[in-house]
Amino acid sequence: MGNAADAGDASLLRIETRGAVLTVGLNRPAKRNALNDGIILALRDCFSAIPDTIGAVVIHGVGDHFSSGLDLSELTERDATEGLVHSQMWHRVFDRIQYCRVPVIAALKGAVIGGGLELACAAHIRVAEPSAYFALPEGQRGIFVGGGGSVRLPRLIGVPRMADMMLTGRVYSATEGAAYGFSQYLTEADGALPKALELAERVAANAPLTNFAVLQALPMIAEANPQTGLLMESLMATVAQSDKEAKKRIRAFLDRKTAKVKPT
Repeated sequence: MGNAADAGDASLLRIETRGAVLTVGLNRPAKRNALNDGIILALRDCFSAIPDTIGAVVIHGVGDHFSSGLDLSELTERDATEGLVHSQMWHRVFDRIQYCRVPVIAALKGAVIGGGLELACAAHIRVAEPSAYFALPEGQRGIFVGGGGSVRLPRLIGVPRMADMMLTGRVYSATEGAAYGFSQYLTEADGALPKALELAERVAANAPLTNFAVLQALPMIAEANPQTGLLMESLMATVAQSDKEAKKRIRAFLDRKTAKVKPT
């Protein structure tokens, strides 16, 4: 990993706005979108300033790959303290994605490897096309995951499967990935980004408070003991139902339902 900088290089991301959806493209296609500190810090800057008008984010790779992971060509030697601080910097950036104000959808193609897979795991929904493949080659490279993968990925695929990937270099195809939990959607060729955009437009139209509850409260409820989880669910349901936007949507739904059954 390269030396940490104070600010990211904005040119390393291709950022566009499509209505209420923000698209964030990893823009190092010649490097298969390998991750260095510049692009990580650019992601930090981007996810620290999501405009209020945005309701969802799609993160994708420019070119043929999502991300081939850590850019080994920029790897530098660090003592234990420096290494710890550097890994925690990556953690903070990926946390900004996982705990983003709005849903984040990852469109996956080609290499989704190492740090690239860790980045994808921070998204809330992952859409893969047939070219995508998943791997953790850290064992063969003599390193260890450092972007939160050991926390997030086992929750998707389990510890034994992740351990196998790191120990043996096992690679999973897009089809296997959809079956084992790496992604929630599998599309036709070249279909990941269009599908991700379709989903993003759909979730951006949800009530903001409901999206917030799904992103922030649901993971905490799932990890809480049952009684605490049930109490948190009740509190969140009460808050959501008292929201003005929710009440307006409920009334609109009931009006449409009444109109459908009204005799002609």
